[in-house]
Amino acid sequence: MKTIETQIEINASQQKVWDVLMDFDSHKSWNPFIQSIEGDVREGGKIKVTIKPPSGKAMVFEPTVLKLEAPREFRWKGKLLFKGIFDGEHYFKIESLGGKTVFTHGENFSGILVPLLKGALADTKEGFGLMNQALKERCES
Repeated sequence: MKTIETQIEINASQQKVWDVLMDFDSHKSWNPFIQSIEGDVREGGKIKVTIKPPSGKAMVFEPTVLKLEAPREFRWKGKLLFKGIFDGEHYFKIESLGGKTVFTHGENFSGILVPLLKGALADTKEGFGLMNQALKERCES
């Protein structure tokens, strides 16, 4: 298993960060990494997520929502083709820190292709960072 995790401190309330993150209709206007999220956004529901890594083409995944706990955590798990080839458990955690918020954005990757995709995973980490910064700017404006 390979984990990518990023964090950023945001000068906004936990609820504000949650509200911006979960306003999927506005992602196109501010989010450079996750272009869209749509579908059945509830635990056990199937969603459709379009991401665009910084140096790649847009990709569409259809993961299952694992956890939806407002205003703390949103988590889903998807796969490439079949389970066990290249699986990803993507998560957002939002923690209150005395008037500020710590936003954690990560993904746990597993499957037989993970060792072969190191370059793509580095690009993914860069995309997480770009999204985190854009979220911070949107929440603080």
